[in-house]
Amino acid sequence: MRNKNLKENPFKRFVGVCSRNIIKALSKRKYIELQYRYITHNKLHLDNPKRYTEKLQYLRLYVYPKDPLVIQCAGRVGVRDYVRQCGYEDLLIPSLGVYDRFEDINFDKLPNAFVLKCSHASGWNVIVKNKTKFDIEDARKKFHKWLKSNYGKKTVELHYAPIKPQILIEAFIGDLDSLPIEYKLHVFNGKAKNLYVVSGRGVDIRYDQLYIDWTPFDRSQFNGWKKSEKTPAKPACFDKMIEVAETLCKPFPFVRCDLYEINGKIYFSEMTFTPAKGTLILDDETADDEMGEWLDISKYLKTK
Repeated sequence: MRNKNLKENPFKRFVGVCSRNIIKALSKRKYIELQYRYITHNKLHLDNPKRYTEKLQYLRLYVYPKDPLVIQCAGRVGVRDYVRQCGYEDLLIPSLGVYDRFEDINFDKLPNAFVLKCSHASGWNVIVKNKTKFDIEDARKKFHKWLKSNYGKKTVELHYAPIKPQILIEAFIGDLDSLPIEYKLHVFNGKAKNLYVVSGRGVDIRYDQLYIDWTPFDRSQFNGWKKSEKTPAKPACFDKMIEVAETLCKPFPFVRCDLYEINGKIYFSEMTFTPAKGTLILDDETADDEMGEWLDISKYLKTK
């Protein structure tokens, strides 16, 4: 049963949009407290966080912006070096170049399909399946805007703020007719505990929440997203996926490690430290409590 808090109040949204930049400038903590209350309808207890989403806010505000390794791994370019250092270079999607300016890209030399990604943000991507139909001018406008924007300051996920804005071009992997299935593993203090599987991207997207033993974890479904009619099949290489995620995420209290599997081969996608900024509306808030028990941030609580 979906959380009743999914319904948004238009007037409150209008007030929030009008005032958010002022509040951000005056107090990052107050902004996060109000944002959390507005989205989840729960009070945020930063002085004694218990729930998973509360602990994510604490990490977002006080811990991750101060951790150089978090900053490196939040970046789409920097994380590639980290993955290599961990011995998983073979899992990286082939890079077709890194550019400071859109104008420096020679599209004539690129293959028919590829993906353009901003290095310093989440979701600022352009997927090109057929270069002959690619609207270069539209992409130019997007990247001009994105490269001038400080994503970390905009979203108050300050671990993104120091990352150099660049354009990473990666090869398109998988079938051109459908985007590859994503496996988003959540790693708490070095142990993978749950995940969600994203299928049907670009067509009829579905999100399936699972414990790490592949049993359903429907209570953790969030933000009103729909699941599949049938639980997706577990990849034969899933144990290897867990090993990869736990190795890469070992230094951090929490991080989500996103992987693909294509024809039995694992590919690394990205690492996300504050999924949805930690402001998740869970179908059942007991899942928030359960995941909060998995995440131990006690050694960080004196860093304020």
